[in-house]
Formats: sequence, C-alpha cells, structure tokens
Amino acid sequence: MKKLLIPLFSLAVMTSCGTTNISDGTTSNPVSTNHDKAFTNAYKEIKAEDLKKNLYVIAADDMEGRDTGSKGQKKAGEYITNYYKSLGISYPKTLGSYYQKVPSEFMKKRGGGSLPDSENILAFIEGSEKPEEIVVVSAHYDHVGIKNGVVYNGADDDGSGTVAVMEIAKAFQQAKNAGKGPKRSVLFLHVTGEEHGLFGSEYYSENPVFPLANTVVDLNIDMIGRDDPGNRGKQYVYVIGSDMLSSQLKVINEAANKRTNNLELNYKYDDLNDPEQLYYRSDHYNFAKHNIPVAFFFDGIHEDYHKPTDDPEKIDYPLLQKRAQLIFTTAWDIANREERIVVDRK
Repeated sequence: MKKLLIPLFSLAVMTSCGTTNISDGTTSNPVSTNHDKAFTNAYKEIKAEDLKKNLYVIAADDMEGRDTGSKGQKKAGEYITNYYKSLGISYPKTLGSYYQKVPSEFMKKRGGGSLPDSENILAFIEGSEKPEEIVVVSAHYDHVGIKNGVVYNGADDDGSGTVAVMEIAKAFQQAKNAGKGPKRSVLFLHVTGEEHGLFGSEYYSENPVFPLANTVVDLNIDMIGRDDPGNRGKQYVYVIGSDMLSSQLKVINEAANKRTNNLELNYKYDDLNDPEQLYYRSDHYNFAKHNIPVAFFFDGIHEDYHKPTDDPEKIDYPLLQKRAQLIFTTAWDIANREERIVVDRK
C-alpha cells in the first residue's frame, strides 16, 4: 500500500494513495439456485496451501522486492501470467496479451521520477449472459524493491492480495469449466506502480481496456495476510469504501460474509476524516473517482509494514484463505445477479 506523503488538505484532488444463494438482503432475487453446486465447488478451490505456495514464489528474495519496472517485478509478472495460462484463463481479446504497458513517461509526469516502463497484468473470464458488464478484482503486484542491499519482499504488501486474486480467478474458472461461469465478465487486474503513486491503476482508468461505463465494481485487495496490533488474533478484515457510491455493495458484502466465514467486518477507516486517509491510498480510488463502486479489503498497519521483515512465513494463511473466500463470494454475487448494482451515492 502506498505511504501517505502529502498534506491532508490535498486529498480532495488526490489521485493516489459457506453456503450459497447470496442476495443483497433487500430483494427476493438471490443468485440462481442452479449455481449452488458450482459456487460451493468453486469456493472450495480457494485453499490456504495454494495461497502459501504462490506467495512463497511471489515474495521470494529472487523477485528482488518487485520494484516498479524492475527485473524482479517482471519475473513475478511472468510467474503470474504462466499461472493463468496453466488454468486456461486468457486475457482481454482487444489487448492481445496479458500485459498493458504503463509507460515511463506517464509515471514521470506524475512524480514517478526515472521509473522504467512497466506493465499491468490482465486476466479475463468472459461472462455468459452479460459479457459487456465488467466486475474487476484488483491488487498491485509491485513493492518497494531493494534498499541498502536488503530485499523488501512485500509478502503482505501486496503479495497477499496478488495471490488472492490468482486464487479467486481459479475459483471462477473452476465454475466455468463446470458449465456455470459468471453471467458478467470478470477482470483480474494486477496493477503496477502502486507504491510510487497508484500509477498502474491510474493508467488503466485513463486507458481502460473495457469502457468505465460498463465497469460494475472494483473489489480491491491490498494487504490481507496479517493482523494489526488492535486486532491481534481476531478473525476480521477492514472493508473500506463499500457504501461510498452504492447503497447495495456494503449490504451484498455483509450478506456474503454471514453466509460464509462470518469474519468481523471493521469499518474504522470508512471515516473520510480518519488521519490515515486509506480510502485515497490504494488502487480502488482510481475507480472510485470515476464513480465506480469500490470495496477495499485490508488487514491494517502492522509492525512489518514497508520493512524488510514483511516475509511470507509471517502470513496467517488460514485467515488469508477466509478473506479471499469472502471477496470471491462478493464477486460471485455481483457477477451473477440479475441487475447490476446501483450507483446512487456521491
């Protein structure tokens, strides 16, 4: 997650930072019952051991901290794209590959200094009934690189979100293979340049592969593998921004939670006056500023945040699994409901 480096007065213009039949709790239109078995089987595909296996690769020393445009980040990107290939998950046809180039010049103009060219990674499952409507599940796969010869592995920030997106994609593909793929299309978006200024998500929002008007929601995952001092040992997750733009998204997410792992959903950071200003500090914000509903899933500021001690052996993998399952369930509901969620708040 990006550190907060600018004064609070600038935030108004800031651009960086189970069971089934889930319904929104307000209608009689739950996800179709013919998807029950497909959902259950897909949900079970999200496994702690698989999250761990992938994270020990993504956050290994030889990834060199995955700094934006670095050799290590490109190596991590290759691992991610090969993973999608192995599952039979392709990329958006109009893009022509998994990679969306984010030019050095774009980042330089926004304070990115001498960062080299980098890439967003996009994997895509086309919807069966409403393919033009897009559900985005996002996470940044960059971290802060090497400092003074020490590798900052970024296992939680945001290796945890990266592998969660990969597992959620696997779950959706399992359902598709069973003939019960999502009604809406789902874009699995791994963005670059987050740590330097939310550059990858900003570039996507200004150069969208799919029209932003057709983008239903962004479920953004940034640090979901640990706990913070105020929640030590608890089964919880912070959810930020879920009722900022849509009256339905928070209700859908809460219903998904009650029907699955029933985590404690903490809304502490939903207060726009909170000094951490987290609503503005991760990639969801570049969707929210375009009036697209967002929910940001987060575990808090812990003692290893942006330190070289953010390593994969410190991740709580069973809790990471539960959080990823919650996000999958929320995405499943949004992708399969009859009507797209409303945008009725400003």
